Amino acid sequence: MEEKKLLDFFKNDRFAVHAGAELLEIKEGYARARMLVTEKLLNGADVCQGGALFTLADLAFAAAVNSHLTLTVSTTSTITYVRSVGKGYVYAEANEIVNHRRMPFAEVRLTDEQGELVAIFTSSGYRKEQVRIEL
Repeated sequence: MEEKKLLDFFKNDRFAVHAGAELLEIKEGYARARMLVTEKLLNGADVCQGGALFTLADLAFAAAVNSHLTLTVSTTSTITYVRSVGKGYVYAEANEIVNHRRMPFAEVRLTDEQGELVAIFTSSGYRKEQVRIEL
């Protein structure tokens, strides 16, 4: 796997990029991303909007499960928010727990700048065996 080319591939995730999510690292079955929570990502209670955190986690999930270069899409995702977060960086660390040829499963942990857990995201995916990611 060529990490630089895969990082470039995910720059095409226009929604995540627009939200401010960026991938920092991709290895086989692993990805790390971050997002700077700014004023535009805050909800009415002045904390980061849950959808923004979901987007960050989903990007990390996608990078981890697509690191095998077989196009993989999410089939189901769940997020549990355990702590609110205001302005500053939020980090997402994705680990592929099950690397099944068709149905991978991954966990993503979101943390704040102090390393405190913000949310846990889990997701299953579907690998399209006939569709390879060309780098």
